[in-house]
Amino acid sequence: MSELWSRLRRELRNPLFRNGYALMANTAITATLGMGYWLLAAHYYTPEEFGRGQAVITAMRLFASLTALGLVGALARFLPLAGRRIPELILRGYGLAAVTGGVAALGFLLTLPVWGQTYSVLGGFGPGLFFLVSVLVWAVFTLQDVVLTGLRAATWVPLNNFVFGLVKMGLLIALAGALPNGGIFTSWMVPTAAALIPVNWLIFGVVVPRHMKKTETVQRPPRLREIGRFLAGDFPGTLSILAIVYLVPVLVATHVGEATFGRFSVAHTLASMIELLAMNMAVSLTVEGSFDQARLAEHCRRALRRAYMITVPIIATAIAGAPLILAIFGSGFAEEGTTLLRLMALAVLPRVLIEVYLSSLRARSEARKLAIVQIGLAVMVIGAMLELFPSAGVNAVGWAMLLSESLMALLIFRSLRKILTGDGIRQRAVTQGSSGAA
Repeated sequence: MSELWSRLRRELRNPLFRNGYALMANTAITATLGMGYWLLAAHYYTPEEFGRGQAVITAMRLFASLTALGLVGALARFLPLAGRRIPELILRGYGLAAVTGGVAALGFLLTLPVWGQTYSVLGGFGPGLFFLVSVLVWAVFTLQDVVLTGLRAATWVPLNNFVFGLVKMGLLIALAGALPNGGIFTSWMVPTAAALIPVNWLIFGVVVPRHMKKTETVQRPPRLREIGRFLAGDFPGTLSILAIVYLVPVLVATHVGEATFGRFSVAHTLASMIELLAMNMAVSLTVEGSFDQARLAEHCRRALRRAYMITVPIIATAIAGAPLILAIFGSGFAEEGTTLLRLMALAVLPRVLIEVYLSSLRARSEARKLAIVQIGLAVMVIGAMLELFPSAGVNAVGWAMLLSESLMALLIFRSLRKILTGDGIRQRAVTQGSSGAA
């Protein structure tokens, strides 16, 4: 036991593992509290309001993440060594994400009839304005975790989301009687807005000054042109991943009833949490790879091992226990969501390989390859889902994820193997050196 504890302490001194484990702990906390939140929602609200709340939250996160998700890779790549430009980059990121998300949300509200009956609840000035403000708030909220990770302070992320989750659950119960229609969305967004002030005080008042002091000897403030080139290559691909994460559920919501979408969304959310575990270690890999590209192969191997060590038991549990897990919400959830949860959980196995590969490309600023992989994956997932939906229903999402991500993992495996062995990194260094000499 003492040997295991000593090993864990050694690993936590490594920023790659410390940040990765912190983000995985955050995912575990978010998943646990999220499950509790939706259990309470299923108990206190009608099936129709349950599904409606899920659908509106999904749409809000879609528009809020349009640019916020696109900035994740850029902030993880450039923020660690940005030095005096760190506050500027953070504020520019907040502003860009909020403006882009707001414009997209406004377009959504102006075309509301196109999106089906489920979203008609947002009609009218009051509900529309609340939705629009919620998009702006969530855009900033999303980037806070990325900023803390990029500044090697990811250990604050689980605490932030733990408090946020508890407050959200308390408000959900409090609003059940006073606001039976709209209480779910309101309970989700009010704590989010309240969290912006203390977390950003922590970021700008404590974390940023401390990080700038620690990295003053290795700072390489990026030029806006350099960041722009990276975003130009990374952003289209990131939008593609956004389509998989958020657009797919919105498309499902436009084709099924509110109660059916609620049952679909629970299975989809639980499976997405498992997938997020793979992405957590990958984000930490991007940060550490930016600091020391000479050790990128070593970091990739370590990240891959740890990601599988943690996700494989969870995947096995989800596959074996899917009916029991979903039955907690009600018999209808188990009947309609078991196959979907199993398929999406199984799809995480190839997704780990893809995420480690993508993070290694981000660390080396290979934006073109990033875009090709991400766009290709999105095209395969959405195309397969649309093709299978008439015959498989909501399970088409699970089949599309499993088949598409398995195929993409096979396509990138040879390149990933070169990175893991260090051959690809050495070859790229020789190529860059020859170009520089020329």
